[in-house]
Amino acid sequence: MKDNIRQAFDQVHADPALKARTRAFVAAQTQPRLARPARRLPQVLAAAACLLVLLAGSYWIYFFPTARISIDINPSIELSVNRFDRVVGVEGWNEDGQALAETLDIQFDTYIQAVEAILADQKIAALLAEGGVMDITVVAPQNDQCSRMLTDLETCTAGHRNTRCHTAQPQELEEAHDLGLSCGKYRAYLELYTLDPSITPQQVGSMTMREIRDLLARLENGAGSSAASSAAAGQGHGHHHGYGHQ
Repeated sequence: MKDNIRQAFDQVHADPALKARTRAFVAAQTQPRLARPARRLPQVLAAAACLLVLLAGSYWIYFFPTARISIDINPSIELSVNRFDRVVGVEGWNEDGQALAETLDIQFDTYIQAVEAILADQKIAALLAEGGVMDITVVAPQNDQCSRMLTDLETCTAGHRNTRCHTAQPQELEEAHDLGLSCGKYRAYLELYTLDPSITPQQVGSMTMREIRDLLARLENGAGSSAASSAAAGQGHGHHHGYGHQ
């Protein structure tokens, strides 16, 4: 390229200094344009790859749940919470829980906003007013987030009747899901099972938390295991106490 430019200018009759300056200008304009794409392509590809990794990592960090909140009254619902205390998942764990989940607009709310919205739900408020029992279980490793969430939820529910807050380990959540139960009902099932081994997860899953607590009270007062089983089957079978079943 340089030889061609030089030969072309040798045929032009002009001032030598002007020819030299012009030749240098043309060379400066043509050489970088030919070389620049080859030099920059690896840099552009590397920058694009870094951007993709950053975006993928940010997405994973935001949507990865570091804690869950199991809320059980008769609707059994589970909230997935990220490290920024935002709700990134809502799942119903029984028919009524699924109906409730479909009515909620709490995705990306803080967990406090989400729980307040659930407590303010007309049917949930009615169940609590009628004597329903709500168990709220924070499922997370014993860390700062877990402690903070438990304290916040206890404060949030302080003005509501018959609400109780607990913590549980992630392993308990896995065991609960293996049995088709929410974490709150799984813990209740373990309490019942110690008093009456004939109780099944399916029976507990179909019961309200009020029915579970009443049954526990009767068992602790000496009711027999057969009575407990029949009571669980009779109370839980076909009774949703109303969420979405008017």
